[in-house]
Amino acid sequence: MPHFSYKAIGRDGKPLDGTVEAGGMELASRRLRAQGLTLLKLEPGAFAGADSGGKASGKPPGRQEILSMTSELAVLLRAGLPLDRALKVLIDMAAQPRMNQLLNDLLTAVKGGKALSQALQPYEQVFGTFYINMVRSGEASGHLSEVLNRLVEYLENAKANRDTVISALIYPAILAVVSVLSIVVMLGFVVPQFETLFEDMGEALPPLTQMVISGADFIKSYGWAILIILVGLGIYLRHRAGTEQGKIGLHRRLLKMPLVGGIIFEFEVSKFARTVGTLLGNGVPLLKAISIAINTVDNRVIKEALEVLPPAVKAGKRMSVALRETNMFTPMVIQMIRVGEESGSLDQMMLELAKVFDDHVQSGVKRGLALLEPVLILGMGFIIAVIIIAILMGILSVNDLAV
Repeated sequence: MPHFSYKAIGRDGKPLDGTVEAGGMELASRRLRAQGLTLLKLEPGAFAGADSGGKASGKPPGRQEILSMTSELAVLLRAGLPLDRALKVLIDMAAQPRMNQLLNDLLTAVKGGKALSQALQPYEQVFGTFYINMVRSGEASGHLSEVLNRLVEYLENAKANRDTVISALIYPAILAVVSVLSIVVMLGFVVPQFETLFEDMGEALPPLTQMVISGADFIKSYGWAILIILVGLGIYLRHRAGTEQGKIGLHRRLLKMPLVGGIIFEFEVSKFARTVGTLLGNGVPLLKAISIAINTVDNRVIKEALEVLPPAVKAGKRMSVALRETNMFTPMVIQMIRVGEESGSLDQMMLELAKVFDDHVQSGVKRGLALLEPVLILGMGFIIAVIIIAILMGILSVNDLAV
């Protein structure tokens, strides 16, 4: 039985928070109103069951689980199974309790006479507006299985692009951490072992050796203070990046970075173009497709630039003209959209633009890694080599004095 979280005002005027078990959101609403509560908010609660106290336990299904469910549902519908029967099969196949619970909720709603898009509406945070509108367009056209196939293709492309970027950044991140740790270990533990050998040399030590020993002493004496400052700075930056103004500033700086800025721009525009093209191809009106697609963009600066489109399109202006006036988008973006508008195939041109930018992103990431990896390796090697040379110069100086 589904659980729903609610916020309400009791008969005594006091605010209340809690969960209620019911066969659907409407039934939950009726049950709470029957108790004399004035509802402020009601939303799905648990996906993986609830504990004895009625509190939600478990997290909503992830992207991979939604992708698998969509793919399996498309196959079952294409095989001729009715929607309720297909959902029952998926329930039997669901290995994870949270997905099993979600599918049971969908089946209950569908059996109650709701369309699948309506059944998905309470779980908009899990599926997203784009997903629900695609399903709605499939129901309206009578080709739900075909639309689900397109959804699967869209989700797979989005996942592939996201995984490509994340996977590409893992190795440089590990390399950077190893580089920093190696230098800290050399200065904090290795160099101090030679200090007793050099302590009587005083000013006779080579300048490079003195500099390295001073750096080692500083890290040894103030290492914890440096760590605390860095952690505090990281917390502050993370908090600032969590604010809207901080995000806008960060995203603007990222777009101005060489190489990285271009990759981010094309990655975000690719998501927007793919979403618009897919929605238009399934009969969703242009204005609604644009509004949904804007919400898929994460970079606040690009998103703000794209937000000029809904009022402009509503006023009868072309997308290409509105985007050109922002001075944010490249001639390639504007020209491809213009060609799509003039030829009446805007959906196809948007998908083609997404494909072109996907290729650019992948080649840009590879090119960036080809530059970043040797820079990190050479940088770490240079610093360690300087430390070793400084120690060797100090030892040779000791030998010269001994002679």
